[in-house]
Amino acid sequence: MHVFRYLLLFFLLLLFSCSDDNAIEEEKGLLQLQSVRIGTMDLIQNQTLEDAPVDKGLIISFSETLNKETTETNITISNTEGIEVPLTFHYLDEDKTVSAIPESDFEHNTSYTVQIGTIQSIVGNEFPGAEFTFKTIEGSFLLEEATINGKELKTSARITNIPLAPQITLTFSDELNPENNFEDFISITNKGTKLSLGFTIENDKTLQITSDEEARDLAKYTLTISSNLKSINNFKFDGFTKEFYTQLDSTFKFPEINDEELLTKVQQQTFKYFWDFAHPNSGLARERNTSGDLVTIGGSGFGIMTILVGIHRNFITRQQGVERLAKITNFLSQADRFHGVWPHWMNGNTGETIAFSEKDNGADLVESAFMIQGLLTARAFLDESIPEEAAIINVITTLWQEVEWSWFTKGGENVLYWHWSPDYGWEMNHTIRGWNESLIVYTLAASSPTYPISKEVYEQGWAQNGNIMNGNQSYGITKPLGSDRGGPLFFAHYSFMGMDPRNLQDQYANYWEQNVAHSQINRAYVIDNPLNYVGYSEDVWGLTASDNHEGYSAHSPYNDLGVITPTAALSSIPYTPEASMDAIKHFYYLMGDRLWGEYGFYDAFNITADWYANSYLAIDQGPIIIMIENHRTGFIWDLYMSDPEVQAGLTKLGFTY
Repeated sequence: MHVFRYLLLFFLLLLFSCSDDNAIEEEKGLLQLQSVRIGTMDLIQNQTLEDAPVDKGLIISFSETLNKETTETNITISNTEGIEVPLTFHYLDEDKTVSAIPESDFEHNTSYTVQIGTIQSIVGNEFPGAEFTFKTIEGSFLLEEATINGKELKTSARITNIPLAPQITLTFSDELNPENNFEDFISITNKGTKLSLGFTIENDKTLQITSDEEARDLAKYTLTISSNLKSINNFKFDGFTKEFYTQLDSTFKFPEINDEELLTKVQQQTFKYFWDFAHPNSGLARERNTSGDLVTIGGSGFGIMTILVGIHRNFITRQQGVERLAKITNFLSQADRFHGVWPHWMNGNTGETIAFSEKDNGADLVESAFMIQGLLTARAFLDESIPEEAAIINVITTLWQEVEWSWFTKGGENVLYWHWSPDYGWEMNHTIRGWNESLIVYTLAASSPTYPISKEVYEQGWAQNGNIMNGNQSYGITKPLGSDRGGPLFFAHYSFMGMDPRNLQDQYANYWEQNVAHSQINRAYVIDNPLNYVGYSEDVWGLTASDNHEGYSAHSPYNDLGVITPTAALSSIPYTPEASMDAIKHFYYLMGDRLWGEYGFYDAFNITADWYANSYLAIDQGPIIIMIENHRTGFIWDLYMSDPEVQAGLTKLGFTY
C-alpha cells in the first residue's frame, strides 16, 4: 500500500514537471520573420529575385525587438564565389527591423545569397534561419551625348547639311573597352554601303569617329550602334540608330554655259524623248521610257508641239518634222476612236485601245483635247501651198471636225464628261469641272465647227456658275481661281501650252495672273516647307504630278510627299522666269550627276527618301520644251492662237485675248 502511494506521488511530480517544461517552451516561442527586401523588392525563399538594384541594401523585419548581438553575426551576403559583402547595420522600428547596407554597391549582373542564421529577440525568442537569393541588374551602358559635326544626334528632328567627311562624338555612361573592334559594332551606311571609319577613345567614356572616305553628297546616311556593344564592365548597350543627310557638293557637274545656251540644251536633250524614243511605227510618244508599245494620246499631243519647236530650233529639219507629222496623223486617223475621241492609251503598232483602268477603256476627252491642241498648232504651222504639208492639214482638219464634243454632255447636260466606254457607257461618271488642267477642253469644245457646246455648258459645267472663283490669299499672294494654295502645277501648264495666257481674260479671271499666282504660291509653300522635308529651298521647288518613291501621285501643297518634279519649276518659266532659271541651274549644275540623263531631267526626286527617279514621262517632258519656248519666243502660243476657229470659240465664251 505504501509502495503504491509512493509511485502515485512520483507520477504526479513527473507530470507537473513536464507541464512546467511545456509552459516554458510555449512561453519562449519562435521569433517571426515578417519580410526581407532589397530596396523596395521582396525576397522570397526558394525564388531568385531578378534585376535587383545594385545600390540598395537589405531591410529585414521581425516581429519583436532584436538582440543585436545575435543579429550582426548571423546575417551575411555572399556572391557565387563565396566572398562575403562587408555590411553596415542599422536598426529601425524599435529595433525590430535591421538594415544591412553594403559598404559599396553590389556588382552588376551578379548572383548573391543572403544567409540569415539563428537570431534572437531580447526576450529570447529565436528565428531558426533562412536563405534567400537575388541577382542584380545588368549594368547601365547608356549613350549620354552624341553629336555629329556639332549637331545633336539625340533628337527627333531631321539632321541635315552634314559635311561629306562626318565627325561624330559619342559619350557613354560607362568606360569603353579599348579592346573592342568598334567596326563590328558601329557603322555609317547608305543603301547598304558602309563608310570606312576611324575610332579613337578619349577620357575612357568618349569615342571619336571620323570617316576615312567622303560620303555621297545630298544623301541619307544611317548611324547604327549595335546592341552587342559592351562596356569594359561588360554592361549591355540598348542600341542606337539615327539618320542624317549630307550637304550638297557645290562643285558644278557640267561646264558652265550662258543662260540661253542652257535653255537650248535643256530643250534639245528633252526633245530626244519625243524624237529618238518615239514609237517607231506610229511616231507617237510612249507613256514612259519603259512602256514598250504603249503610247499616250495626251503626251503625244504635247509631242507634236515639241516637233514644231525642234524644227524652229533646228534640232531637226523641216522635212524630217513634216515626215514625222505625216506618220502620226495617218496613224491617228486609223486608230481607235469613240465619237471622234481617242482613248487615254493605245497600242503604237495597232492603234487598239489599251485600258487605262477597268472601265476606262474608251474615250478620254481630256487627253484627246491635249492631242487636238497639238494638232491645231501643227495645222497653223504647216504651209498649205506645199502639197505634202497640205495633205497633213487635211487629215488634221478631218480629225478635228470628227470629235463629237457636244455628245459628251451626256444627252444635253450643261457639263462635259471625261470618259465614255463602249462596254461601260458613262459609268465612270467623271464630270469635267474647274479649276484643273481642263480649261482647254471647254475652249476647244466651244471652238468646234461641227459639234460645239454652248456658253452655258462652260458657265454651268466648268465654272460652276462662278463657284470656280476664289480670290483668297496664300503667302500674301492672291489667286483668282481654285483652292488657296493651288493644285499640282500642271494646272498652269497643260491648257496653256497652246492657249496664250498673257492677255487672256474672261468674267472669272485674268489667266496670266492666275498662273503666275499659282506658280508663286507653289514655290512659296516649298520654301516655307511646313513638313520639314530635306532639300526644299528657293532653288529646289516644284510640286506636280509625277513618279515618286511609292509609285505615282499628283503632288501639291495639299499632297506633299517630299517629291520635287523638275518639270514643275521648268515649265513655269513664263510665269516665274528668274526663279525657274535658278531651279534649272541648280538641277543641272549642282544635281546633274543624278538628275540629268539621256532625255533631259529625270522625272522626280525625293531627297528625304534618298530617291531619284530613272524614269521619263511624256506628259512631264513635253511641257518643259514647249513652255521654255513660249517663254523665249512665244512661238507655240502664237501658232495656236492664230487659228480662226480657236479665236471664235474663245470669243463665244466671253474671253478677250
